[in-house]
Amino acid sequence: MKYVTREHIHVDRTATAWAIRRFVDHDASFEFVPRSVDASGVEGITFDLRGADLGHRRGRCTLDALIEKYELADEALHRMATIIRAADLPHEDPSPAEAPGILAIFDGVRDGCATDEDRLERGSVICEALYTYCSQHPDAGSPL
Repeated sequence: MKYVTREHIHVDRTATAWAIRRFVDHDASFEFVPRSVDASGVEGITFDLRGADLGHRRGRCTLDALIEKYELADEALHRMATIIRAADLPHEDPSPAEAPGILAIFDGVRDGCATDEDRLERGSVICEALYTYCSQHPDAGSPL
């Protein structure tokens, strides 16, 4: 299936795309469109795009919306989402200790890649590593 999101992906959109491939649709493909595009004019499943079903709501990020929609019960994924949310929305949620470092790493990916495809490829490696960390550390994602 094709999934569509805004271009210039960063923390939350990268983690959401990674989670889609990891937990929802292993064969997912992604299209990155300008911020001005409305979800109603796009073919595919939209996320973090104006009018999309999956997006930021009530102080929660798109990864949270994906977990809720698909009823993903994986505890490590929930811990990871806490860290991603704090990195993406530090003003909305208390920052777990890991969030500033994760944000810095994703800033480096954003700044070091020319395309969203490259950002997704590199960011997915980071997401997989963060998920493994959260799998092995039950206290991951706890407030400072």
